[in-house]
Amino acid sequence: QVQLVESGGGLMQAGDSLRLSCAASGRPLSSAFMGWFRQAPGKEREFIADISWSGGSTYYADSVKGRFTIFRDNAKNTVYLQMSSLKPEDTAVYYCAAKIGRVLEYNYWGQGTQVTVST
Repeated sequence: QVQLVESGGGLMQAGDSLRLSCAASGRPLSSAFMGWFRQAPGKEREFIADISWSGGSTYYADSVKGRFTIFRDNAKNTVYLQMSSLKPEDTAVYYCAAKIGRVLEYNYWGQGTQVTVST
């Protein structure tokens, strides 16, 4: 089993920067495809960004492109989401997820961390 634990959320102001972390335990993440998602109140979960096992390939949703950066440190078994120029519409619970094994969908999820951005 893999456990993913997000941290770093908080109450921010518009324009601030924040880094979220997703630490894994149970097995190495070095071969896992990782992603970040978010869910705002009353809305469906939204894809934010993903990163290949090596970190060499990343992909972003248009809503965060140019403001958010996903990166990983496989030696620390951790994936990060660096967020800058935060907007009130970035307010959501942020989740990290992993694809481990020969799967098409993310099969491991963290519990989420709340990010609230005020004006």
